[in-house]
Amino acid sequence: ERLKKQIHTAWRVPLPKWGQFAMGCFYFSVPVVGGWHVMQWAISKSHTSIGPKGELLEIKEVQGIGGIADVNGETKKIGAGGIGMGVKLAVSDKDDQERSKKMLARVLRDARRRRKKEEEEAKRKRKIKEEVAVA
Repeated sequence: ERLKKQIHTAWRVPLPKWGQFAMGCFYFSVPVVGGWHVMQWAISKSHTSIGPKGELLEIKEVQGIGGIADVNGETKKIGAGGIGMGVKLAVSDKDDQERSKKMLARVLRDARRRRKKEEEEAKRKRKIKEEVAVA
């Protein structure tokens, strides 16, 4: 009993505030950094097995898009009203996917234009401040 008390109480030193903060940062960062390394490992395994963009896949197109699937060579509806009578699935056909790709491209293009415009505006304001400072 005396040995147990000695082990559990002898080396416990209260940490100062900066030490508590440092240990909190350490205990927070270990799983974050570890998780990042696990993700990098998983990405590298994925690239070796299917290629960075799926070039090594035998079938590059998804069979059965949305609520339709090929089951034993037969095309069947899956979800509400189909196999399993489950919830209604969010479905998208090729047209929906193309429309989504176009909308995403438009949003990204607009964001690039907006960012470029903001950078040019910031440069213009800096130039004006420099001119005022020189004068």
